[in-house]
Amino acid sequence: MAKQTLQVLDLIFDIHSFTPQTPVPEQVFAAKVFFIGKTLDELSIVVPQEIKLDSLEVEKDWCALEVLGPLDFTLTGILSNISSVLAEQKISIFAISTFDTDYILVKKDTVDASIKALTANDYIVLDEAKS
Repeated sequence: MAKQTLQVLDLIFDIHSFTPQTPVPEQVFAAKVFFIGKTLDELSIVVPQEIKLDSLEVEKDWCALEVLGPLDFTLTGILSNISSVLAEQKISIFAISTFDTDYILVKKDTVDASIKALTANDYIVLDEAKS
């Protein structure tokens, strides 16, 4: 399988945790990019850090690497391969999938090491901040 190209988004994200009964705060929908996940046990919301939310818990300072797509649903192992490369370097991830692609979030202080590890494994990583 050919290696994918990833794009580092020029945004810093916070990951918030809420009870599943919590309504999604209106300011989330004003964000340029946001992700919402809800299960029977929790509501998770990922928003750019300038969107302030009153959540139960928050994980701050995450950068997103977008796997440039669209990716066909028949492709397999994309997240597994990328996460394995990062796991070898002890880099934690928060993965998000959409209909067309995947996003791998890494802590801001590990983004350079993430780029280095991925490029050493033949991925192409484009960085908006350095363009």
